[in-house]
Amino acid sequence: MDTMTPTLGITVRLQTTYEAALARVTEALKTEGFGVLTEIDVKETLKKKLDVDFRPYKVLGACNPPLAYRALSAAPEVGLLLPCNVTVAQAEDGLIEVSLVDPLSMLGVINKPELESVAREARERLERVAASLKE
Repeated sequence: MDTMTPTLGITVRLQTTYEAALARVTEALKTEGFGVLTEIDVKETLKKKLDVDFRPYKVLGACNPPLAYRALSAAPEVGLLLPCNVTVAQAEDGLIEVSLVDPLSMLGVINKPELESVAREARERLERVAASLKE
């Protein structure tokens, strides 16, 4: 089952382990030309900084270099919106939730029409990542 949140992106729910989901997401992103530049372990960070327990949750900063180059060439300030974030989280019902940002929604904070084609291509690639995770 997946949903599209109009302002954020696509969420896919998987019946697998957390570790397997991370591996699948990373591989699916790679297939679409995205590498994972950053990985934030939210559970670990919250434990270390606040001494609270949190469910397994990682934020992956995914980047497609040709798309990033095109976007940055058109509007250098778009770097504030990069990379494309993808979250992988353990849900309360035991499933794994994978959420992928919608690059087109990010354009709402920057008035640069020349970025629309780049954002549209990034969105199409991330939609294919989501579709491949459901297979």
